[in-house]
Amino acid sequence: LVQQKNLEGYVGFASLPNQVYRKSVKRGFEFTLMVVGESGLGKSTLINSLFLTNLYSGEYPGPSHRIKKTVQVEQSKVLMKEGGVQLLLTIVDTPGFGDAVDNSNCWQPVIDHIDSKFEDYLNSESRVNRRLMPDSRVHCCLYFIAPSGHGLKPLDIEFMKRLHEKVNIIPLIAKADTLTPEECQQFKKQIMREILEHKIKIYEFPETDDEEENKIVKTIKDRLPLAVVGSNTIIEVNDKKVRGRQYPWGVAEVENGDHCDFTLLRNMLIRTHMQDLKDVTNNVHYENYRSRKLAAVTCNGIDNNKTKGQLTKVDTVEGMSPLAQMEEERREHQFFKSYYCFFFLYRTLEKNKKKGKIF
Repeated sequence: LVQQKNLEGYVGFASLPNQVYRKSVKRGFEFTLMVVGESGLGKSTLINSLFLTNLYSGEYPGPSHRIKKTVQVEQSKVLMKEGGVQLLLTIVDTPGFGDAVDNSNCWQPVIDHIDSKFEDYLNSESRVNRRLMPDSRVHCCLYFIAPSGHGLKPLDIEFMKRLHEKVNIIPLIAKADTLTPEECQQFKKQIMREILEHKIKIYEFPETDDEEENKIVKTIKDRLPLAVVGSNTIIEVNDKKVRGRQYPWGVAEVENGDHCDFTLLRNMLIRTHMQDLKDVTNNVHYENYRSRKLAAVTCNGIDNNKTKGQLTKVDTVEGMSPLAQMEEERREHQFFKSYYCFFFLYRTLEKNKKKGKIF
């Protein structure tokens, strides 16, 4: 039993959170965000609006402008600083997704990318020197749904069912300014109904004891999937400069909660739930992958399932996965053990021969 004691004075361990805070700020943070959806849904524009910066410049255009229309996975890294805190943001884009006539297995490159990042982290975690362990695992996947008003496409359902156990999925209605408010509400209800019907697991927001946080979480849950609008254009409205889109009938403001759910997404993704997204990735998705990977491997490093759990080589100094390296070390140990036994027997025979005990 743990006894609770009342201190007679100030000891000082109440400042431990400040020590953790200073250490975390000094080390910096990493976050990997994946955006998936058909071309032309405004994925790059939304990312620029989220982080108030132009990640894709003229010299380095967005993936949809420089990649052929095949499903590939492209990474873009940018180091951002705000208030003395630095964030290494990795944007994973999938140009060409859903653009082909036959989209069979178009989700496979995305699955392979997520699994490869899990594999890299598992290899880093299994090395002798684990001080440098970059976390390149995908922490969140923003899935863009076309504003058709007719529910989810079969491709949307199949993609989310294939990846909902590997990554945190947050569904978004892209270009929500093309729908009227009534159409948007009906579209949201239709999408959530189909998600429940097909048992798709989207990101679950944690419940806390704080009433204000629970109110924020409830607000986000009630407005899922989030209807977003992105814009790189600054427009002046009522003597105030805002990001928005100009139409003949008015301006669709990106950061106006009455026009879209962009502010909810940004606050949730960056200000309130970024760390929880990383924790769920580490404690749930990565642990599931790690358990399956290690359970498929026998004690001698040979895979029982040749298709699912096959060990892959990594570009490291060792040149092989940790389990294969352990097997190699075991064989070397057996070889040296046999060598030393033979050498000891040979020396004993030589000594006895010199003493005249062996002729």
